[in-house]
Amino acid sequence: MKFTQVNHAKNGTLTSEMEQVVKTEGIYEDTVLSNVANGSLVIMVRNGCRPVAIGKGVSTKINVNLGTSSASIDPLAEIEKVKIADKYGADTITDLSMGGDISEIRRMVFENTTLPITTVPIYQSIVEHGMKDVSEDDILSNLKEHVNEGVSSVVLHCVEKSMLEKLRGTGRVMGMVSKGGSFTSVYMLSNGCENPFVENFDEVLGILKKNDVVLSLGNTMRSGCIHDLCDGAQKMEIDTNVRLAKDANEQGVQVIIEGMGGHVQANNIPESVQFYKSKSDFPLFVAGPLPTDIALGYDHIAGAVGASMAISAGADYMCYITPSEHLALPSPEQVREGLIAFKVAAHIGDSIKYGLSDRDLMLAKRRAKFDWDGQVELAIDPDKPKNMCPVEGPCSMCGEYCAIKIMGDYLSNGG
Repeated sequence: MKFTQVNHAKNGTLTSEMEQVVKTEGIYEDTVLSNVANGSLVIMVRNGCRPVAIGKGVSTKINVNLGTSSASIDPLAEIEKVKIADKYGADTITDLSMGGDISEIRRMVFENTTLPITTVPIYQSIVEHGMKDVSEDDILSNLKEHVNEGVSSVVLHCVEKSMLEKLRGTGRVMGMVSKGGSFTSVYMLSNGCENPFVENFDEVLGILKKNDVVLSLGNTMRSGCIHDLCDGAQKMEIDTNVRLAKDANEQGVQVIIEGMGGHVQANNIPESVQFYKSKSDFPLFVAGPLPTDIALGYDHIAGAVGASMAISAGADYMCYITPSEHLALPSPEQVREGLIAFKVAAHIGDSIKYGLSDRDLMLAKRRAKFDWDGQVELAIDPDKPKNMCPVEGPCSMCGEYCAIKIMGDYLSNGG
């Protein structure tokens, strides 16, 4: 039997991946061991690649979604997005492809990045077999295929029939907005059965454990607009996901819980994160959250505002949002814009969660000296400010009337 990170941690054995996390995150060996063992820290692994730690005591990580759709199939554009995600500091990539040769696109994604890859296997099941004809065997076979190909994580939506009944009477404006959750729900309703992932959960865990693949428990019942508040269906899903997460941890499978994402009123964001955290210590993955619905074309900015609030309250892992959210499949440049916005949000959130970063102090000292190259080196996106900087001296905002220069000269002369 192959041991997973959880198995090793529970046995007190520090793996090479844990040793790398100790160095990159600056935390103690005992902390890594105890947190991986109890499930509050997850280490995404991929053969020959740098492990990525997500959860308690480590920096907030950012995921980039990409992939083709039935309306837009351009594999080369998706690979360009992969390269952008890699270059500009994404921590993980999720391939959501539903158009074209999905397996081939996934192979191309693997070839063009060393980042951990997540997939939602039921997407491919629906594309290949159809909403009405897909079977339980098809769904589990796709899961096995993705795991065998080397994904680091899979998203499974463990919605139950009782949650769907609860959803009927909520009066939500947006109903259900989770694509993977809707696919799973339609399968259940069409076949008059329970969730195949839940009904076969031990088998699912066995499949994942084979390659130490992280189980990401999907957020089917999330809100689709800020006027759809947390309701009974959401709370039922939280309880189910926590129960399944505990079961997975006991069997040696690493788990992330997706929750509270989508759209959340700004004043409810901290409370919502704390509600999830009160239920369990498993890493919390949040999409967005968007604190307003009117930022069309600028949802990456609105999402970054919500993300910084969620991170400061304790969220561990964020899924970026691009300017084309709700409108179109993002372009490569929009992927970059969304990623940078969420890296800024993560830095702000972590400064509240863990304290100020030395990187900000270093940049401020260089700014005081008009060291433009030095500032650019420390920027989250070094490429963009390069073309805005002067060659030397104050910038064009103030020119010769720069306050830093005037007072610097005055104070240095003892005037």
